[in-house]
Amino acid sequence: MEDLQIRYVSLFDGLSDAELDNILRLAVKQHFKKNEMILFEEDADTRLYIILMGMVKLTRINDDGREFIFSFLGEGDVFGELSILDDEIRSTNAVAVEKTVLMYIDRSDYQEIFQTHPQLTLNLLREMTMRLRIRDAHIKSLTLQSATGKVANTILRFADESGRIHMGQVEITRLPPHRDLANMVGTSRETISRAINWLTANGYLQKMNGRLVINDYENFRAAFF
Repeated sequence: MEDLQIRYVSLFDGLSDAELDNILRLAVKQHFKKNEMILFEEDADTRLYIILMGMVKLTRINDDGREFIFSFLGEGDVFGELSILDDEIRSTNAVAVEKTVLMYIDRSDYQEIFQTHPQLTLNLLREMTMRLRIRDAHIKSLTLQSATGKVANTILRFADESGRIHMGQVEITRLPPHRDLANMVGTSRETISRAINWLTANGYLQKMNGRLVINDYENFRAAFF
């Protein structure tokens, strides 16, 4: 199943089966348990990672020991791309949120791949650009909006990245726990709960068996983005 998913990873868009097979010969798989550390901030690791199964969160720990979460990544997402390009130390921690399977390509191998598969590097730059746009929007939300607006904007982010849309509704099946959302928004778990309850009471959201549903995506986006 994991090998089938690889062919649908956007990083490999435009590559033939033969080209992809050549790249996969240089790749290595790794398995991680829930809450297991994948990378530490300031590690001298030079690998590009691709998530085949599971979920990964990228974090930093401030001087007071508080965790700030930059993003959650799921199947098909990549991370570690900056170290591939500049050979600098890692700027974030990477943690497996659940049982996770990764595939990595070492920087030395990637440089060889670049020479024969320039499309891969173009795809990587596209992924980086998209990540920067998402992060910029998130930073804008954290600086300009109310607490409820920040929570709503973060929910929109998950909807855009991994939501399932149907008839104007978007279902988010893998929303992180309130503690992690609080670390992502920069607030408390109680504030997250109050904001989601307010959004639910006012008809923007509904809770369904552990899932979160945006009732009218366009209306929700217009109200909070």
